[in-house]
Amino acid sequence: MNGTIKNVLFFVTDQWRADTLGAMGHPSVPTPNIDAFATEAVTFSRHYCQALPCGPSRASMLTGLYLHNHRVVSNGTPLPAGLPNIALAMADAGYHPALFGYTDTPLDPDLRDNRTSDEWVCPGFTAVAPFLFADGFSGWAADLAYKGYEVPEDHRRIWDPVGQDYTLGKNTLLPPSGISAADTDTAWLTERLLVYLDAMEARPWFAHFNCLKPHPPLFAPRPYDRLVHPNDVPLPKQTRSSREIAKQHPWLAFEYEAQESRRSEYPSDKSAIAEFDEWDARRLRVAYYGNCSEVDAQFGRIIDRLKSLGVYDETLVIFCSDHGDQLGDNGFWGRRGPYDGNFHVPLIIRDPRPAADPARGSRVNAFTEHVDLAPTISEALGSVPDFETDGHSLVPFLQGAEPAEWRRYAHFAYDFRDLPRRSVETALSLQSDECHFRAIRGERWKYVEFPSMPPLLYDLENDPTESLDLAQDPQFAAVIEEHAAMLAAYRPRLDAPDRSFWLQPYGAALKDYGAKA
Repeated sequence: MNGTIKNVLFFVTDQWRADTLGAMGHPSVPTPNIDAFATEAVTFSRHYCQALPCGPSRASMLTGLYLHNHRVVSNGTPLPAGLPNIALAMADAGYHPALFGYTDTPLDPDLRDNRTSDEWVCPGFTAVAPFLFADGFSGWAADLAYKGYEVPEDHRRIWDPVGQDYTLGKNTLLPPSGISAADTDTAWLTERLLVYLDAMEARPWFAHFNCLKPHPPLFAPRPYDRLVHPNDVPLPKQTRSSREIAKQHPWLAFEYEAQESRRSEYPSDKSAIAEFDEWDARRLRVAYYGNCSEVDAQFGRIIDRLKSLGVYDETLVIFCSDHGDQLGDNGFWGRRGPYDGNFHVPLIIRDPRPAADPARGSRVNAFTEHVDLAPTISEALGSVPDFETDGHSLVPFLQGAEPAEWRRYAHFAYDFRDLPRRSVETALSLQSDECHFRAIRGERWKYVEFPSMPPLLYDLENDPTESLDLAQDPQFAAVIEEHAAMLAAYRPRLDAPDRSFWLQPYGAALKDYGAKA
């Protein structure tokens, strides 16, 4: 180790929850490469994303800002022009930030000629290997066609099993993807990154790798589709019935019903998610774990190449995910509810410098957040210009120290308005700018605040599954008051109309200034 950092590998998965790693104590999911990496890195066991879904979360990663500051309130909401981000800062330092995958970052309409898509690349990056839904994953799809695969016109079905027709029943698992493990989207992105690394030779580089998995579709390639025996799969966490949980709050009731709109992402022989049974949970989790294992294998290939090129010990490596997945906890599948399954995500960082040796293989139990990632990269490299963020550098933790004034809570938010359909607004009798929550999560309590609906309060010490809302119990009034005050200090209340852009399919930009539902 030479004591300097020349390169950065920023590796981001999609929809990977924190507990689905051997390094985080999972009893059965095979992630040997990431687990081995964790033994020489620092694992942040209480790391939280700032928002759902992908776009808002990734905006916080790249800008270091909370949702209310970067204003990317949902997928399709453009990143305002003029906001600094880590890619622009790296470019100012002389790097050529390279993107492999996607960032879910629509540009400000003022900077765009073509407004027909909400999926663009974050300013500052060069898309070396773009993987974009908007163009049908054209690079990967072309590669598949060249190799003889029959690529469906609906590119969302590329992962479907061969023949596309299959029968699910009791004691059956999901069939494997029709794409071989050597030709998956993650493998395709990895191949392009390896070529890039070979070409860079001794030049400094910043590579931002973003793969879709384990995000649905859940069909995993062989042999990953059945690495885990279904009997070894932990069942979803739940101490009350799903309907009982949903009845505790109007928004939870809406979410419970609304998840049926994404029923196709979680294949079953049942006609509704509400009918899923224990075997459905085992079957779907086996497939999810298989996708995690496939990503793990590709991550291992990248680490091996860094070592063979002799650059591993001069490369800052970050492994994380944009957000998680409930995987059936409390009856929810996908990104539903204010639960840890959605917001608690993995973060493992390896600082190659000798100063980080004392911390290798350790765990940090302090609350860390996605907004900390950009300032961490900036400080670790030293040559990257500082820019204003809401986060704080994690470098002290990487070197075995803990800052004296570190946060005692994680903060996150979710804007769930539904423009232009306004389904949430209509169902809950809300204005669009009332459709969001802000949350604060500490050692014992999680407090979730809505502008025009009752709050939620969970006692995580006595109710780790977050199954019982205590907000309406008078004996917890003081706890609610305390946490409401902390949340108010964290940011001003959102009682002013929220100003956000949503791109429409027709290419027009709709500017919503607190429009009535």
